[in-house]
Amino acid sequence: MKNVVALAGGVGGAKLVLGLAHNLPTENLTVIVNTGDDFTHLGLRICPDVDTICYTLAGLSNQTSGWGRKDDTWNCLKSLIKLDSLSWFQIGDKDLALHLERTRLLALGQDLTQVTQTLCEKLDVKTIVYPMTNEKVSTIIETDEYGDLPFQEYFVKHQFRPKLRNYKFEGIKNAKLTNETKKALNQADIVVICPSNPWLSIMPILEVENCKEILSKKTTIAVSPIVGNSAIKGPAAKIFFELGIVPSAFEVARIYKEIIKGYVLDTKNQNECDTISSWGIIPFVTDTIMSNESSKKRLAADVFRFAVKILEESTT
Repeated sequence: MKNVVALAGGVGGAKLVLGLAHNLPTENLTVIVNTGDDFTHLGLRICPDVDTICYTLAGLSNQTSGWGRKDDTWNCLKSLIKLDSLSWFQIGDKDLALHLERTRLLALGQDLTQVTQTLCEKLDVKTIVYPMTNEKVSTIIETDEYGDLPFQEYFVKHQFRPKLRNYKFEGIKNAKLTNETKKALNQADIVVICPSNPWLSIMPILEVENCKEILSKKTTIAVSPIVGNSAIKGPAAKIFFELGIVPSAFEVARIYKEIIKGYVLDTKNQNECDTISSWGIIPFVTDTIMSNESSKKRLAADVFRFAVKILEESTT
C-alpha cells in the first residue's frame, strides 16, 4: 500500500480526510493540518482546523455546524454572555475541556506536535495527525473596513463580510517543518491537497520552509474546492472576486501548478481541463461534492486511484 500525506484545513479538508481514512490502512495515512488559524482566546490555545480534523476522525464532529463537537452543551458560553465577555467565538463545554487540556500541556513544555498526538490518543483517533509546524503562525486578513484582522475575527466575529484586500502569515519566516512532518513528507508516495481554501488554509502549510520543494518532487495531487463558479464551503469564492479573479477550478490549479502533477475537478468544470493540461498537469473529472459518508469514501477512492495511476506511469 502506498503512503499518503493529506494537507488539510478545516471542514472541507476534513471530509476528504475522513474518506481517505476509510480507504487506507491507518499506518499509510498522515494528515498535516493548517495552524495559521490558531489563536489564544480567553487565555486558551485554540487550534480550530486541527480540532475539526480530530473530531471528524473520532466521529465526534458536529455535522450540522461543521465545527465543534456533536451533542455539546453551552453552560460556559451562557455564563460568558451574562458576564458580557468574549462570546463571539462559541465554545461548547466538551470542546472547552480539550482547549483547557491543550493549554495545560503546552504550559508544561510540550510542543504542539506532542500535544496533538496526546489529544488524538485520548480521542481514540488512529490516523496520524500533525500540525504543520510547532512555531506560531498567524493568518492576518487585511480589510478595508477594519484594517488587519486575525483570521478568526475575520471569519467568525465578522462572518467574512469585510472586503479582503490582502492576507499575510505572521511568523511564517520562522516556521519549520517538524521532524515528524518532514519524515512523513519524505516517505510519502502520494501527497493530496484537500479541497480547503487555497489561500487561507493550504497556503500557510505550503509556505512553511522547504515544504514546496519537497512536494514538487512528489506525486502531489490537488482536489478543487470550486464547483462551477462557487466554493463548496466558506469564503473562497468571495475572496476570488476581491482579489480580482473570476472563481474557477483552473484558477485554483494555477495557484498549485508548480507543485502538483494531477488535479481533480468537478464535472461542472470539465470545460477547464484543456487549460489545466496546457500547464503539464493531468486533470481528472469526477463528482467532488461530499454530502454524505458514501460520497466522501467514493471521492477519496477516486483521488487515490488517480494518484496511484500517475505515480505508476511516472516510474515506468
